Amino acid sequence: MDRQQIEGRHAVAEALRAGHPLDKLFVLEGCKDGPVDSIVKKAKRGDAVIQYVRKSRLDQLSETGNHQGVIAYMAAYTYASVVEILNKAKEKGEPPFLFLLDGIEDPYNLGAIIRTANQAGVHGVIIRGRRAVGLTAGAARASAGALNYTPVARVTNLARTIEDLKKEGIWFVCADAVGPHMYEVDLKGPIGLVIGSEGEGVTRLVREKCDYTASIPMKGDVDSLNASVAAGILAYEAVRQRM
Repeated sequence: MDRQQIEGRHAVAEALRAGHPLDKLFVLEGCKDGPVDSIVKKAKRGDAVIQYVRKSRLDQLSETGNHQGVIAYMAAYTYASVVEILNKAKEKGEPPFLFLLDGIEDPYNLGAIIRTANQAGVHGVIIRGRRAVGLTAGAARASAGALNYTPVARVTNLARTIEDLKKEGIWFVCADAVGPHMYEVDLKGPIGLVIGSEGEGVTRLVREKCDYTASIPMKGDVDSLNASVAAGILAYEAVRQRM
């Protein structure tokens, strides 16, 4: 695996007790006993993604053959909070400049986006918790050290987070294949650039919460760009406008 795997009730409970962030927790479906319930509650408080699966799936994932109904993956880095990201912008005296990632599944795309975010002066990256990659070792490597400087927050509901951030005066721009070219969209001021998954793009509900869409002019024969490339192009158009 491309992240540290922990198996067994005692090992997972000890990791949580020591304050290690969990990226994902697999739990035997239907298991209701006390120790497992305690693990699930603590994992939820840390915003871990929790999946209830059959024993056959746990057996397949297990490296030790003794999972006891729980297998966890530890995050390579600790997640920040959205408030911490906003505070970083305030400390710099700059309008918030954010990336919001809607379902990025490739850890190397995630790492590359975090690296670009750091170089472009983005104050933080917000990722969706479910059906998306977290801060794995692969993402950390691809960020080339940027994870040490650019905070990443993980949220359960990206659409609701956008609603909350709008109350802070932030406008949201959705990267889309259609709509005004990015050169025609105002990317100055407090903004969040919303980038969709490699295959499906930005989900309908999240797109509806955005204030604008911005497309990247393309002259080739394929219909889309890699998510990290699209993020880089949009970010640097924002940088150009802000200079």
